[in-house]
Amino acid sequence: MRKQHLAILSDNKPGVLTHIAGLISRKAINIESLTVGYTEEPDVSRFNIVISIEDDKELKQTISQLAKLIDVIKIINLDEAPFISYELAMIKVRYDTPQVRDELASLANLFHAKVVDVNLNSLILRVTGREDHVNALINVLTPYEILEIARTGTISLSRGLVPVKAM
Repeated sequence: MRKQHLAILSDNKPGVLTHIAGLISRKAINIESLTVGYTEEPDVSRFNIVISIEDDKELKQTISQLAKLIDVIKIINLDEAPFISYELAMIKVRYDTPQVRDELASLANLFHAKVVDVNLNSLILRVTGREDHVNALINVLTPYEILEIARTGTISLSRGLVPVKAM
């Protein structure tokens, strides 16, 4: 299985997410990450979807079927050209002493993460970066008591001057 990053532009209408996710799930393809948001055009939504796929034939067929959905304007496999991906994670960690709190703040600094909330016995870290960067911080924090993690999923843009809508 390999991960593929798809960018989909669609009409900003109710039900589009259901159609796209439904088509992918009916094909028994796992959605690793799915984010949806507005674009520079208010009536257009952008989906960033990371899927796990077996082979090129299955990928091409899925892209072709997604492109046929009425509300889909454009679909691009970002893996075919250079692109940048990032995600945001917030991690709540328990601490018992001021020394441990300071250790956690130092670890956050090493990963360019920010301490965004501090309570009597917990703090929340915010980290952005590639998936492997976020995973590395989580791995380093495993000796501490991680209380909760929330991740946005991957968002991606193609590199260079050409936007997805012109590809």
